Amino acid sequence: MKGITFLNPEFFFLFLLLPVVIGWMYWKRNQQFATLKMSSVNGFKTMQSLAAKLKPYLFVLRILALSSLIIALARPRTVDISNETKSTKGLDIVMSVDVSSSMLAKDLLPNRLEALKKVAKTFIENRPNDRIGIVVYAAEAYTKTPVTSDKAIVLEAIESIKYDNVINDGTGIGMGLTTAVNRLKESKAKSKVIILLTDGVNNSGFIEPETASEIAREYGIKVYTIALGTNGNALFPYAISPTGEMLFRMMPVEIDEKLLKTIAKNTGGKYFRATNNNKLKDIYQSIDKLEKSEIKELKFYDYDEKYRPFVWIAGILLLVEILLRKTVYRSFI
Repeated sequence: MKGITFLNPEFFFLFLLLPVVIGWMYWKRNQQFATLKMSSVNGFKTMQSLAAKLKPYLFVLRILALSSLIIALARPRTVDISNETKSTKGLDIVMSVDVSSSMLAKDLLPNRLEALKKVAKTFIENRPNDRIGIVVYAAEAYTKTPVTSDKAIVLEAIESIKYDNVINDGTGIGMGLTTAVNRLKESKAKSKVIILLTDGVNNSGFIEPETASEIAREYGIKVYTIALGTNGNALFPYAISPTGEMLFRMMPVEIDEKLLKTIAKNTGGKYFRATNNNKLKDIYQSIDKLEKSEIKELKFYDYDEKYRPFVWIAGILLLVEILLRKTVYRSFI
């Protein structure tokens, strides 16, 4: 009976009546058969055949039949439950990532950029119901991938992010934020979010970060800002050797936290500081909890009714009893 449930388990109380039925049938057992009174049976053999011995127990078939009917009335069945989820309020998210040379600093392991990519991919995988886009920026900015629900494309875009001098080096926070706003301003999503990550000070671009944050607020876009970098000094790239290798030296970490806090406050977002790999992971988990899509879950129940075999068993038992009474145990008196 594993996995069996009962739609009407209250019918099992009928089993309490079975002892009453058995007692009644036992009490009336001598009245169920015709009798012949004789002055003496001395001239008859008193040995009973097996059939004669079993005749009083025909009522057992009826009790078993009643038991099967009670179980059938309780409606045994199995159920297969399947779930379907549907996003009712999806989010559009753009991740704006600083790809300046300072993102190669090694205060996070193996460096800031690779640590970010690992955490960002986990964040994307955990948001199957939202559309996500990627913007990268240094002194300039461009869209790596537009807002899309195709997570494979977004994950591939994240994996392919690298420092390659395609755009001029520098940190144009205003440029990265404005480009992200352009990707979301026409969005019809219920909620629009930008995750802006940088590890430095705004020193490039022709759009001021404060101006970009005002534009984001006008379009109802919330900006979460993340400052990436340890406190104190870190190994920064400062030159390229004749062999093409990046050279590193200890340099002070400079991040305009005041600016990032202002951007977050102006847009209703929140500011975070990631000083190591674990804190960066915790930040993305916090944002994941803060920005949730409303999910509508639909459950489908597929019932497999199991009462029919018990009805058949009850019918067969009653039929056997009737046949035995009408044939083997038929009385001529």
